[in-house]
Amino acid sequence: MNKKQNIVIIGGGHGQAAICRGVKNLSDVNISAIVTVADDGGSTGRLRRHFHIPAMGDIRNVMVALAESETMLSELMDYRFEDPDGSGQDVSGHNLGNLILTALTQQCGSFLEAVRTFGNVLRVRGDIIPATTQVITLYARMDDGVIVRGEANIPNISNHIRMVFYDTDVKATPEAIRAIENADLIIYGIGSVYTSILPNVIIPEIREALQRTKAERIYFCNAMTQPGETDGFSVEDHVQALLDHGAPVDAVLVADDEIPEEIVKHYEETGSKTVRLEQKNHPYRIIERNLLCFDNGLIRHDPEKIRAAAQSLVEE
Repeated sequence: MNKKQNIVIIGGGHGQAAICRGVKNLSDVNISAIVTVADDGGSTGRLRRHFHIPAMGDIRNVMVALAESETMLSELMDYRFEDPDGSGQDVSGHNLGNLILTALTQQCGSFLEAVRTFGNVLRVRGDIIPATTQVITLYARMDDGVIVRGEANIPNISNHIRMVFYDTDVKATPEAIRAIENADLIIYGIGSVYTSILPNVIIPEIREALQRTKAERIYFCNAMTQPGETDGFSVEDHVQALLDHGAPVDAVLVADDEIPEEIVKHYEETGSKTVRLEQKNHPYRIIERNLLCFDNGLIRHDPEKIRAAAQSLVEE
């Protein structure tokens, strides 16, 4: 009997959820999702400030993606209460899933236990692991030396990010370290490099575990640049951002789909451009695959295409 392969997916936001949705149906794999808790905007930010608990929005996204089936409960996790007057009071603007995780944290007395408990309710296929259980604030140093405080503020500054960091000693969860040490395959991405992937990597214990693991470390590169964060970035620039923060990269998965011209133009109007390979030779392996789908003028990573790409990586 073949040993099950251990896959670790590191990131946050909708990109990480897209990967999880794709790989959860692979056979003979164990999945661990290490998720950032540095988000401080929207519903997540309000709950974090009021109850002094780690950000749970990205964890909620991954939880829904890894749920065994799309039940009414899993769909309700993303339900957002309307905030017609923009007051942001009471439950207005909150995600139901965020409120449930907050209630469970208070009831269990532990954020990690709350994640485990609700993961069991949704019958998630894999382990969802917060990178840390501390309440943390992400900072960015720009090219001109300006320091920006808060994950939600970083993409709003018209400047180039040099590095992201924390202003306090952040400890990783032991579960995250064990997952990396036991991994056969580690995936970074998809999503915001500086505000979704790197907030995990810059935790010293996680960075050190990534550097000593024997697993292959693969970056699933974004298809489009992100305004305010990766303006003008090539594939190589995205990878360099990871390397500059201590994240080793052995291979890069790049979407080679032909994007319809009208969709490209629509994205360019919002300041987002196609991410392209600019060099022929790289110190890491380049893997090109069809990964995208196009839905009402939007570019999305197709979970089924991600599953096929991940399957080939596991078989290697």
